[in-house]
Amino acid sequence: MKLQQLKYVWEVAHHGLNVSATAQSLYTSQPGISKQIRLLEDELGVEIFTRSGKHLIDITPAGEAIIRVSGDILDQVANIKRLAQEYTRSDEGEFRLAATYTHSRYTLPGYLARFTEVYPKVALSLFEGTSEQVEQRLLQGQADIAVQDGEVLPVPELLRLHCFSWQRLILLPPDHPLTNGETISLRTLAEYPLIVFTSDNSEESSLLKTFKKQKLEPKIVFSASDAEVIASYVRLGLGIGVVHDKEFAQTRADTDLVKITIGHLLPPCITTISATKSLFFTRYMRDFISLFAPDLDRARVRELLAITGNRGLESAFD
Repeated sequence: MKLQQLKYVWEVAHHGLNVSATAQSLYTSQPGISKQIRLLEDELGVEIFTRSGKHLIDITPAGEAIIRVSGDILDQVANIKRLAQEYTRSDEGEFRLAATYTHSRYTLPGYLARFTEVYPKVALSLFEGTSEQVEQRLLQGQADIAVQDGEVLPVPELLRLHCFSWQRLILLPPDHPLTNGETISLRTLAEYPLIVFTSDNSEESSLLKTFKKQKLEPKIVFSASDAEVIASYVRLGLGIGVVHDKEFAQTRADTDLVKITIGHLLPPCITTISATKSLFFTRYMRDFISLFAPDLDRARVRELLAITGNRGLESAFD
């Protein structure tokens, strides 16, 4: 059994069983991958994939278990390489960061600029997506750390670090009736069409839960993953925008929209750093976390480390 065979099996499974696409992504040949998978199946005495002619069409029950363990093994191989590098070239390596659109656009640029000043030899890559998409990047081994917002549910394979919270605010055209200074309530907001983040337009979002707790049904007419997109549709008169204060604290000061904080009406949004529990945190990963969330609750981090057995973060929170 070879590590290369396990990698081929893992990659094929995560390329939709498309051997050609897998070969292209790994810069190797399609026949070579097929041959190595067959050799592994022959050695193990089970089929990992079901076939129709030369095409892979499904993963067998045994294959599901083998692929899962293969992923664990490949993670540990990557950790061994990172661990060795800590003793040889701790200021070099690869850092794959996944983040929601909001963080990619508004909060991360300044932090990443400072990070690259300290670690110019670290190859940094950033993937943007929804909270669900960046989480899948982690689970599929395509990212090291994810920065997310909103309702992130417990996942057995993931470590969650709560960094800080954001208050919500509404965006209004200057001539909107709610700009006259009257007290705004949830009932008042429920009377107007709302434009919200995609993550807020789900049954699990704290926004919808808060409205429903008051037996109110918000009129969500549009949702988007980017605050500037929401602002654009507010300008078009489509509705009231519901965003987070951190984005618009960093946009141009002469914005033509009226901003009103509604933190007293809706619960804050939590920014979370997520990583797989098996990840070995390199020095530059630990430094990024300390830079991004200097007020992170150290006691909570130590508690999580004790639960997961992951000691990689320890030195960052001494």
